[in-house]
Amino acid sequence: MKTDRELQEDVLEELDWEPSVNASRIGVEVKDGVVTLEGKVDSYTEKWAAERAVKRVSGVRSLAMDLEVALNASLSRTDTDIATAAKNVIDWNASIPKDAVKIVVEKGWVTLSGDVPWAFIREAADRAVRGLLGVKGVINQIAISPPVEPRNIKTKIEAALYRRAHVDASAITVGVNKSTVTLSGKVDSLAEREIIEQAAWSAPGVKSVVDNLIVT
Repeated sequence: MKTDRELQEDVLEELDWEPSVNASRIGVEVKDGVVTLEGKVDSYTEKWAAERAVKRVSGVRSLAMDLEVALNASLSRTDTDIATAAKNVIDWNASIPKDAVKIVVEKGWVTLSGDVPWAFIREAADRAVRGLLGVKGVINQIAISPPVEPRNIKTKIEAALYRRAHVDASAITVGVNKSTVTLSGKVDSLAEREIIEQAAWSAPGVKSVVDNLIVT
């Protein structure tokens, strides 16, 4: 197991390795495997990239994002401009059903709501707006309303986990109660935890996923 000092060094190196992140403006603190990022970034996209970089590092048990999105004048946009741009990119996204997603923008923060049949659509909406100029953060409140009744969810998710590389499916327990999936067990990184959660969301009929996975 890595010491906090070793983990801090690995996180700093991973941030420095990520070309879309200015690592010199980010401070990293680690205590008992919990990583905290502090500082300022130029865009929400950079903040998101920093988060993804840290999740790739083995040994990170949890992550606190205290990064502030400090837009310079050339990147600032009014809430109206952001709302218009967000509507356009969602309307033009072939993965998102027309009029399924509602958008509210306040002080640069974009809130998404509505109902969609699959989790990948919710993620597509999130991905579409987080790279827009002027966005300081995204709150995704889109709900999943499956078009089909859940059937053999447990078997399908377990099969999907065994197909995925870098996932020890034997260490994961999948529990199903109607349309809710509960994941438990141990994983090596936050990135692996995310892969497993995405696999659960891909099963037909899943409405919610409870992630009780522990990063060791």
